[in-house]
Amino acid sequence: DFLPNEGMNSKMVSEGLPSDRVSLENGSILTNCKRWPLLIDPQVQAIKWLKKKEDGNLDIIQLTQKNWLKILTNAITNGRCVIIENIGNEIDASLDPVLSRSIYKKGRSLYLNLGGEEVEYDPKFQLYLQTKLSNPHYKPEIAAQCTLINFIATERGLEDQLLAKVVELERPDLEEKARALTAAAINYQIQLVELEDELLERLANAPEDILSDVPLIEGLEATKKTASEINEAVESGKITQREVGEAREAYRPQAAEGAMLYFLLTKLCVIDHMYQYSLDSFLTFFEKSVHKAPAKEDLTERVSSLR
Repeated sequence: DFLPNEGMNSKMVSEGLPSDRVSLENGSILTNCKRWPLLIDPQVQAIKWLKKKEDGNLDIIQLTQKNWLKILTNAITNGRCVIIENIGNEIDASLDPVLSRSIYKKGRSLYLNLGGEEVEYDPKFQLYLQTKLSNPHYKPEIAAQCTLINFIATERGLEDQLLAKVVELERPDLEEKARALTAAAINYQIQLVELEDELLERLANAPEDILSDVPLIEGLEATKKTASEINEAVESGKITQREVGEAREAYRPQAAEGAMLYFLLTKLCVIDHMYQYSLDSFLTFFEKSVHKAPAKEDLTERVSSLR
């Protein structure tokens, strides 16, 4: 709770980050860490979020492609965001100056040596590293240069995702209403945080005699009125969201069993290496099972047939 605020959490969820506590904590660490983030992401949930978050200013590379060094060099010079995806246990030594931030100043510009060449460094440059390995082993210097963040899906987080999926298939009207309420709540939270920041800034820059500053007083009144309206809308939305949540809970048994089944499947690789299951393929079969389940009029019977 020290790093994020409600507005920040809401923004990350709207960008596609799973809304469970662990994912939000990881997202907060990623957006606040001073070292380059190295994401342990077997289910590729983090990289999906990052692609949406950084859309429009993003280059995605792999260390196995031929021109990755050229793309990285251009991104460093132009201040773009780079994701190096699907890295293994060994990271190319050419990246050491970037990972260690071996930046030096020459005149008014910043530079670093990359691939034997001097490259101009833009402070807006951002780097993310991602691995699909669930238990990678990196050298101590990599751990010192990067912030390792474990984005492996949790059972509770996956359960919430499966619940949304089954309700979307069974009751699209209900899921659409839940999404609309979530989007509205996100916007309200962001607006409240912005209003608070604006209010504090105005008070910080106010003259000694606050009452003599008419625009400031009018601005404070308008801010207070807007905040009051937003709070009323939030409370109204919470009541509706609670009702929708209660209706969605009827499908939770299937979502809980689905999440448990996925994590059991991921353990089969201990028996034989050939038993490898991705989250995307599991979600595909989960959706097929919903379509193939016998139709029932009674909700309780329908949920039983889904299980």
